[in-house]
Amino acid sequence: MLQNTYSANKKEITIINTAISGQTTDNALLKIDSWLDNHQPDYVLIELGGNDGIRGFPVSLIQKHLTELVTKSQRSGAKVALMEIQIPPNLGPRYTKMFTDSYTQVATKTNAYLMPYFMINIAIDPKLMQNDNLHPNAKAQPIIRDFMAIEIDKWLQK
Repeated sequence: MLQNTYSANKKEITIINTAISGQTTDNALLKIDSWLDNHQPDYVLIELGGNDGIRGFPVSLIQKHLTELVTKSQRSGAKVALMEIQIPPNLGPRYTKMFTDSYTQVATKTNAYLMPYFMINIAIDPKLMQNDNLHPNAKAQPIIRDFMAIEIDKWLQK
């Protein structure tokens, strides 16, 4: 959908989505080198960690993995954005805050661009969520597309 928006607006941006459902940061670390070699991207957007967080992985390990993903991407020559992720509060306020704060910490440490979480306004609207209350439904997709187009444009202009 977002690729169609760029094509319609004659923006020379090609999106390569390497997302895998259920992927964790350690899974991505196993694949990042081959993705970077195969695609040789100019820009990399890392939107990972939610699956780690809802499984209660140690925040220090998530930060380590995110830092490695960012630095590997930067070493390949890509400019990197890290999207902040938020998780449901069921693991308690301390863990939830530490988890969310880790994105700012990693972005600051690596000088990556920190992108805001795309689900903030969607997650609070049950009409936009699947029955699991974790994933957006089809009605949410145009909202996500438009949000991402705006945020990616801000990043690219920086």
